[in-house]
Amino acid sequence: MSRLNTFSRRTFLASTAAAGSIALLGKEKKIPIGLELYSVREELKKDPSATLQAVGKMGYECVEFYAPYFQWNTAHANEVRKQLDDLGLHCYSTHNDMKSFTPDGIGHAIELNKALGTRYVVLASPDRKLTTVDEYKQLADTLNHANKAFELQGLHAGYHNHDAEWHAIDGQVPMQVLAAKTDKSIMLQLDVGTCVAAGADPVAWIDSHPKRIRSLHLKDWSPDKGYKVLFGEGVAPWKKIFAAAETKGGVEYYLIEQEGSRFPELETADRCLVAYHDMRGTKS
Repeated sequence: MSRLNTFSRRTFLASTAAAGSIALLGKEKKIPIGLELYSVREELKKDPSATLQAVGKMGYECVEFYAPYFQWNTAHANEVRKQLDDLGLHCYSTHNDMKSFTPDGIGHAIELNKALGTRYVVLASPDRKLTTVDEYKQLADTLNHANKAFELQGLHAGYHNHDAEWHAIDGQVPMQVLAAKTDKSIMLQLDVGTCVAAGADPVAWIDSHPKRIRSLHLKDWSPDKGYKVLFGEGVAPWKKIFAAAETKGGVEYYLIEQEGSRFPELETADRCLVAYHDMRGTKS
């Protein structure tokens, strides 16, 4: 009886502590806000180090490098990682051309992404325009095959949509085909702006693909100004999108993306971040 009482007490205390930790974690959970560095591409070309420093100073918490990063060697990737660490920035994913998903390039992609500390190697877009459902099925096969290699190194594949994937081909929506034919561990990175521009419903898409929308590009759009509007100035239903992403989508981080605006690149990035915090009632 003494041993049973001791065990019960320990079990109770452990369970109580665990429950408290879970409750605390839920209470303090905050989705990091980052910047897709394509938004500051011209600044990045001129001075990569100064650009990262400026982005960190604004209050961004993570960044996403895009295709040109693939030209780095591993030593340079390690140097970039050190700067990110010094700035308190994370890199949870990278944007990639198709080469990162082929036998010729996948090894290098893995090396660079491991150096940067990422979670996802995202295909930014196919290397050509796909016009048939079978081509999208083949693309899904490519993602699945690459994902198996990534998983061995603690990474996962991801796919980033543009507007083409929302327009039906022979009665089938390409994004639905990709979602159905890819492994559930593959992230479906939602580009909100292109989804809205194509007339698709981002909230319904998130709700119908639980735990797969692990990051979103927070790009806005309006019928008259297209993608040139700042975050929050377009027609995207952001509050509903955030609610869906955080209750069903499994979002792990957000990324502001801007294709260009009426302001210089760095000012645009700063204004979008301020607008994000204003909308969400958070502070940078």
